[in-house]
Amino acid sequence: MTYQQVVSSAPVVLVEFYATWCPHCQRMAPVVEQVTELLGEAIPTYRFDIDQDREAASEADVNSLPTFIVYGNGEEKWRHSGEIDGNVLLAKVQSFL
Repeated sequence: MTYQQVVSSAPVVLVEFYATWCPHCQRMAPVVEQVTELLGEAIPTYRFDIDQDREAASEADVNSLPTFIVYGNGEEKWRHSGEIDGNVLLAKVQSFL
């Protein structure tokens, strides 16, 4: 599946770009896991390791980690780079439903 197919795969999609060596990403991992669980099937979540998915990171113009992007109908609606409170992230993503 191409990056464009991923972001267009549902009416609302959450994408996270991270790296295994990134301490901020490591701290966010359990938060993202919980948010993904709470979103369930309503909003799919995709995680891209920039070391393995350089093309997707380039296509999304990711310059810092972690980067969270919410897409609505295939278009970028919101972006945040850095750590973020799980409740804030969850509320922001759900606001696009």
